[in-house]
Amino acid sequence: GRLRSRIISINKDAARFFFTCLNGEEGKAARAYWRGRGLSDATIKRFGLGYAPDSFHAMVNHLKKLGYSEEEALASGLIKRSEKGNLYDVFRNRVMVPIFDLRGNVIAFGGRNMGPEKPKYINSPETLVYKKSRTVFALNMAKKSTDRRYILCEGYMDVISMHQAGFGTAVAGCGTALTPEQVRLISEYADEVVLCYDSDEAGQKAAARAIGLFANAPVKLTVLNIPGAKDPDEFIKTQGRDRFEALLKELPSAIEYELLRAKEKYDLAQPDGR
Repeated sequence: GRLRSRIISINKDAARFFFTCLNGEEGKAARAYWRGRGLSDATIKRFGLGYAPDSFHAMVNHLKKLGYSEEEALASGLIKRSEKGNLYDVFRNRVMVPIFDLRGNVIAFGGRNMGPEKPKYINSPETLVYKKSRTVFALNMAKKSTDRRYILCEGYMDVISMHQAGFGTAVAGCGTALTPEQVRLISEYADEVVLCYDSDEAGQKAAARAIGLFANAPVKLTVLNIPGAKDPDEFIKTQGRDRFEALLKELPSAIEYELLRAKEKYDLAQPDGR
């Protein structure tokens, strides 16, 4: 119990550190990156977005200075030990997205590369306070809305730009695939869920999987197909908020969506296709 609360405390201090770095001299490129993604200063502040400096020991030294032990720092997932036994920072030269639990505690981080290097994303490992299969990104914000229609996206970036555009019930599952626990959690707050996944093949596969997971959930499920854009973030940037809102008004149900997908694969002029 004590270690749990220490990890929560470390994450809070780390989030402040990343936010300070973003707004300091070393965060110039990171600030340009977030602004290039169309985010306002108010949105950056609201989501606590930050920057991890290009150093192997910035976080190690920061946590040491604040009086945290090696054991606590390692348990937070922000620090690792090398084969030679030295401590080093997990997140380096990345823009940072804190992940909050329902109470508003920072429980983990996602770090994104600003360039083309791989891996594009690095996420916190599972810890005493973070279980990705049970965590829904931005649910702590969405649950404050009176709107019971939730928009389920694939990534953090889609959620953040949708909140900025005024869609306050946008959320995303943490981890690579949606889980039954995340579906249960969303169903506690939503009456309707709009699946808003990327239009590429991987996104469509993920949508089909999500439809299966929501099959027994007590929510109405509709599916948003984004025309002419890879994801909601891109669509809102190029087409605008009002066009996106218009799309939300005429959504096919999950069954209609699956029929439309099936129709693309088969020639309905032929009996075997039908």
